[in-house]
Parts: sequence; structure tokens; C-alpha cells
Amino acid sequence: MSSSDLKKQREILFAKFPPGQVPEAADDLGHLDEVEAAPKIEKRAVAVAYELQQHTLQELEAHLEDKGYHLDNTLMSKLTRALIHYVEDTQLHNLGAPEKRLKRSSQEAYVHAWEHRPHGDHDDTPPEWREYK
Repeated sequence: MSSSDLKKQREILFAKFPPGQVPEAADDLGHLDEVEAAPKIEKRAVAVAYELQQHTLQELEAHLEDKGYHLDNTLMSKLTRALIHYVEDTQLHNLGAPEKRLKRSSQEAYVHAWEHRPHGDHDDTPPEWREYK
């Protein structure tokens, strides 16, 4: 895969309401590291450019939604976004890159809990119940 395959240029479409989201969203995305963002007011969209190994479209959209922006939710937009998310995830998987998690893994809690438990063959069942027949 060439490095040009990893440079992504996308448009994030916004809902009609509330009006005026596009310039603010472009400014917000522009403050993220290694993301270029430009408003396209006539299209109600923000053009974004990013390196796939640094960001994904799904991550950028989640960032905007967390900030209270309303993305376009027409069927066509949802299908397009789902396809792009799938393609980007597949590309990252094929690169052998670790999955980027939006939130800390809940798996870590289990690892820490397991570290504090006694290991080996441990059975909390009372002996008299184990031998009951």
C-alpha cells in the first residue's frame, strides 16, 4: 500500500439544523493534530484531509458529535459513512496497525482484577459441598 493510499480526503456532511455549524466545526477539526479542515458552506460540509495512521473518519465524526454537532443522517450519508468506516478499518487491519480505541479498554479492568486474585486451582465451594453425592 503506498503512502498516497493512506492520505485521506473526505467531506463530512452536516444536518440543516442547527444552521451555522460548518464554520465552527471546520475550526474545531482544524485544531486537531495532523488534520486539515476547510468549510464548504454551500454544500453544508467540511472537507477534511488526514493520514489514516493518525485519524479515521469515524474518530473525527465521533469527535464532532461529542462536541454537539449534528451530522447529516440521510440514508445515503449513513451508507456512505458505513462504507468508508469499513474500508478504513480494513486498511488499518491490513497494515497490522493496532486498533484505535475511542475509549479506554474495559478489558484492562479485568486484567487488574485478575492480578489481585490468587491463581491456581482455587475453588470457593466448601469442602462438604464438593464431596456431596
